[in-house]
Amino acid sequence: MASGSDKLQRVCVALFTVLGVFRCFGVGRCDEQVPLIMWTSEGVSLPRQSPPAAGLIVGQQQLVSYLDKALAIGPQNVLLFLQDKVSNKDMGQSGQKKKLCFAFINRALQSSSSPLVLPAVSWPASHAVIGQLQDQLAVSPLYMDPETLSQLRLNASSPAFLVFRLPYTTGTDLLSPKEILSGNDEVIGQVMSIMKTQSVPYTAIYTGLQPSREAVSLSLEPVLGGGRSLLQSRGGYRDRYRERERQQKVKAGVYAPVEFKEREKTCILLWSKSLSVSILRSGRWEIHDLTSSTFGEGVSPKLHGSSCDQNKARLVLNYENVLGHRNFKLIFAMSQRHYKVSARRWFTMDAVELEYDGTKATFNGSRYIYAPAEYSYRCESVTSFRWPLLVPRSSKDPANQWRVSFEDFQIQGFNVTGRDFSYASDCAGFFSPGIWMGLMTSLLLVLVLAYGLHMIMQLCTMDRFDDPKGPAISVPQTE
Repeated sequence: MASGSDKLQRVCVALFTVLGVFRCFGVGRCDEQVPLIMWTSEGVSLPRQSPPAAGLIVGQQQLVSYLDKALAIGPQNVLLFLQDKVSNKDMGQSGQKKKLCFAFINRALQSSSSPLVLPAVSWPASHAVIGQLQDQLAVSPLYMDPETLSQLRLNASSPAFLVFRLPYTTGTDLLSPKEILSGNDEVIGQVMSIMKTQSVPYTAIYTGLQPSREAVSLSLEPVLGGGRSLLQSRGGYRDRYRERERQQKVKAGVYAPVEFKEREKTCILLWSKSLSVSILRSGRWEIHDLTSSTFGEGVSPKLHGSSCDQNKARLVLNYENVLGHRNFKLIFAMSQRHYKVSARRWFTMDAVELEYDGTKATFNGSRYIYAPAEYSYRCESVTSFRWPLLVPRSSKDPANQWRVSFEDFQIQGFNVTGRDFSYASDCAGFFSPGIWMGLMTSLLLVLVLAYGLHMIMQLCTMDRFDDPKGPAISVPQTE
């Protein structure tokens, strides 16, 4: 008799194998689907849902149906493990090669009474899974990591939507895809271990934002290389394609954020499309652009003096020869603490400081620049002038002689996971120009309608009417 593990493994192998056969015959392209796996915590029983027929691709409406049935009866604490890229091939690269699924996911599927394996989910459907779960649970997603989760106390009676972002690499980084996926497997195991210690039932989902398209680079080889080529030379075309893509990103202003590490762990991230400072001299503003010295390919800004811990974060960017100052520092000071009113932790940008030649100019940003502690902060424009978000601390502060300007600014000083920003809390106000236009137009129409009703209600009928069958009304004339 085959054990439960062997049966589960055979089912997974059969599903993914049939999917591969259908992809080969053109039913769906291999770069358009991602797998989705759903399970519940041990001891939670749900009615089983039948997976789709072999080779069929699950669309958005069908995926919503699966999620509705699971969440209507199942636990309302949802854990979403969202990998940047994933494919069916990746599912066999973690742990022993004989195992199809991740080691910890494999154990979870064995212990769950109602697991669901969807080998082929359309890319748009998986990309919108966060919005679908948010609508069904009626709660906002919280982007977490195992360390943050260990400090959070969940309640089985109130729903919670926790998102864990998992990285992916195509082999161009220092770590291989197998090592990255193995690390993701350990993160999943840590999360499930923490949930087990809290004794809170949960529903877990593992999927990807988009497929890992290994075949894309091969399909572009004729375009990049032109003419015929041997199979052994396709790697050269792939490298040329990646180099051209990198150059296009640099030209478009897309580059990696500034990253500060403490004990080999990233704790502060900063990105800006444009970064500049200005000083007032002789009635004129002299501008110095710091973008090329801070971001870009091969640029390594000096970060000595930076620090971070659970409650304080300080990012120091060191420059030389800025507006006549030999040693110039741009400092971002942040802090986080718990607020009883909102019952959660928030981080604020306490100050943006300029240090030069023993002088310090300080801009206060805590009034406008803030976000939940597990989020990053993003704003299209952060300046000390023209709708300023940064203001000098006093009228006598040297900051009154300076201006700072950041375009498309994003920063995160706490709860950083990997090398990517967490969900961004945007500075955009609720009332956009379009909303204001709609409100003003509606108000004008209401005023016109009210004026018309007022005019109608003021109409009066005549007290006498001319009767054509009776004598005519005579009006005496007076001279």
